[in-house]
Amino acid sequence: MGRRPTRKTDPQGEPRLSPDPSRTTGARRAQAEVNFENQSLLGALFGQFDANLVQVENRLGVMIHARGDTVVIEGPEDAVARARDVLTTMYDRLALGQDLDAGAIESLIAMSNEPTLEGIISGDKEEPPIMIRTRRKTIVPRSATQITYMRSLARDDIIFALGPAGTGKTYLAVAQAVSQLMTGSVQRLILSRPAVEAGEKLGFLPGDMKDKVDPYLRPLYDALYDCMPPEQVERRIESGEIEIAPIAFMRGRTLADAFVILDEAQNTTREQMKMFLTRFGQNSRMVVCGDPRQVDIPGGDPMSGLADAVGKLEGVEGFGTIRFTAADVVRHPIVGRIVEAYEGPAG
Repeated sequence: MGRRPTRKTDPQGEPRLSPDPSRTTGARRAQAEVNFENQSLLGALFGQFDANLVQVENRLGVMIHARGDTVVIEGPEDAVARARDVLTTMYDRLALGQDLDAGAIESLIAMSNEPTLEGIISGDKEEPPIMIRTRRKTIVPRSATQITYMRSLARDDIIFALGPAGTGKTYLAVAQAVSQLMTGSVQRLILSRPAVEAGEKLGFLPGDMKDKVDPYLRPLYDALYDCMPPEQVERRIESGEIEIAPIAFMRGRTLADAFVILDEAQNTTREQMKMFLTRFGQNSRMVVCGDPRQVDIPGGDPMSGLADAVGKLEGVEGFGTIRFTAADVVRHPIVGRIVEAYEGPAG
């Protein structure tokens, strides 16, 4: 591949972003070369019309030249180092057969100041790579907090995952649950959440009990279908290996040999949360996901069982608590900006 034509617009025709002045003014200039052995991956690495390279250029304020299997990066010294790490990690993901989209690239760029970036794919010398394998995809962390979360999912008995929408709290928990179900580490997967309306009255819902509660549980179904072929999801639901139910259905049960996930936990009462946590059985794992700032139950924050449980149990042996912020949002970058506008900068 030769040097692509210089563009003043990105592939969609929008004006290219000017390099961040803080990256160029007074900064030492540098150049780095990165060689990629497998040329068959370069098309996916560069993206259609070099869109992936343009994304890295615009965000880091560098220039990238492609020369055969070598990429030359020019710009401020720190930005060149970050761009080199980002491109190398992008290539490693492709070599492992993982997906690479604009969101993944944006996350890698955001994490490129983190000392753990290289460990996202390769892992520490004494540890295996950090990833979750499911039937449909292999999932790797997209933020520094997700690294800690994925380690906790593999280690702790009960995990509290706290933070705003779009940080991967529920998705990664479902992926870990699917992975353990596939390997036989657990025999059942139980997904639950309180049936609480988020600021609107839905009125009477027709159908049987499943039809009535399914709208509340749809995010859990979506995560399942993304990690497992739909026909397997349906078959395992029919056989009882996967159960999706509102939290009220958990009363009186002992959940052994199960991976149990409670979503939207901020909308549980204190009594519901205590009831849920005490369902814990032998060879089980529980993940409690919620956003303490989005309480929809009557009485608001003081009535939420999530904050109460975290206050009582954080630091107790066997419990892990992971706190996400707007900086960890891994959906479209604008979602992170929306969260930050409403809730304030990440602290």
